[in-house]
Amino acid sequence: MATILAFAGSNSSTSINFKLVKYTSGLIQQNEVKVMDLSSFPVPMYSADTEKNNGYPEDVVALQKDIKNADGLIISVNEHNSGPSAYFKNLMDWLSRVDKRFLEDKKIFLMSTSPGRRGAISSLTYVKDTLPRFGGEIMTTFSLPSFNDNFDPEKGILDGELKAGHQVALADFLKTL
Repeated sequence: MATILAFAGSNSSTSINFKLVKYTSGLIQQNEVKVMDLSSFPVPMYSADTEKNNGYPEDVVALQKDIKNADGLIISVNEHNSGPSAYFKNLMDWLSRVDKRFLEDKKIFLMSTSPGRRGAISSLTYVKDTLPRFGGEIMTTFSLPSFNDNFDPEKGILDGELKAGHQVALADFLKTL
């Protein structure tokens, strides 16, 4: 049985990407899944001065250990102005300072969603190109467009084609663990 760490790249208490992460994690039966809600995960803005004066934030060090102990990751990234949120970028900056290869040998199912028709695809593309620099291996991706039209908290993904695509992407990811 594999251990999977799942989280959204958002610190919003109403994150639709976190809703997608919870939904996806709930579909996994044969593996242990730890879902982390980063909305209550404080991370100071990275600066060399902060690192020099205060060291690494304890929460970031703990997250790095959780990542290291996981066999795979499910991450859903939000999008601000055609890129990942400043929160997610800042988190990656801190994690890479703790250990440049903090994603070494990690299999990743990368997702994104947004209220818009593009489903945060620009952010997903940016993150897909960036995470391998830290040692991660993107096994599969999925983007859910028009979240408010295509997702229901009780039923999950409503559109049949999108739901099937999500199921295939998840199954392909799980096969790699």
